[in-house]
Amino acid sequence: MAVIFDGKSLAESIKRKIMEEAANLPRKPGLAAILVGDDPASRLYVNNKEKDCAACGFFSRRFDLPATVSEEELLGRIDRINANAAIDGILVQLPLPASISERRIVEAIAPEKDVDAFHPLNVGRMVYGESPVWPCTPSGIAAMLDAYQIPIDGKVCVMVGRSDIVGKPMGLLLLQRNGTVIYCHRHTRDLAAMTRQADILIVAAGCPGLITSDMVKADAVVIDVAMNRDPTTGIFTGDVCFDEVKEKAACITPVPGGVGPMTRAMLMRNVLTLAKLHMGLAQP
Repeated sequence: MAVIFDGKSLAESIKRKIMEEAANLPRKPGLAAILVGDDPASRLYVNNKEKDCAACGFFSRRFDLPATVSEEELLGRIDRINANAAIDGILVQLPLPASISERRIVEAIAPEKDVDAFHPLNVGRMVYGESPVWPCTPSGIAAMLDAYQIPIDGKVCVMVGRSDIVGKPMGLLLLQRNGTVIYCHRHTRDLAAMTRQADILIVAAGCPGLITSDMVKADAVVIDVAMNRDPTTGIFTGDVCFDEVKEKAACITPVPGGVGPMTRAMLMRNVLTLAKLHMGLAQP
């Protein structure tokens, strides 16, 4: 039986430490969140981020804009937030309406306030191992592995999924930690042959039930990033067949309660890091 990662408790512990550190700063770290439209899932995510800011003692500003907002109006809003010295991190909740270029919006955020590390300049810094912050989900996974004393150095790490938000930066982060990284995606031939090599298997494909026990090496560490909502029952599941894989893996994340809370905690840590840089209390 696998050890089940308790992402929720670990995230709460991390946020308590962030709150203690933030209380000793000259001013409160600040996060601005922009929500375009009224997508229920996006609204829930932004609500949770507001709660996390309050729990950590941060200053937060929220900007709710209609789905009809023009790209130029949104860019103007971002320009004004870029100039606000009380704001250390800017978050634009994705996805955006089809009429707005996500790339233009991401590139408009000042790199030094890019709390998600999506700006091309920060992506380049990640490649060189020089970015002060990393995308929140990969950072959360790394923090979880560290907390459970699971080494990355020298391990075969298989990443199923190559998104700009999770898959690509996760592979880079594992590579920075001396993992041997294999990327898999929808064009991969014989996915099972790849996943069975993994000492650490990370899955973020958005495909319920994709990973079965026969695709997992005995005593592997299995990280399920996906949150797939069943439209009939409303129940959330991951990409991994949890009940069968937990009998074979050494460690596994539940869905929900695994990676999700860690992602939120890492957002708070990124805001704190950027705030310290802006206050001259840390080196880039």
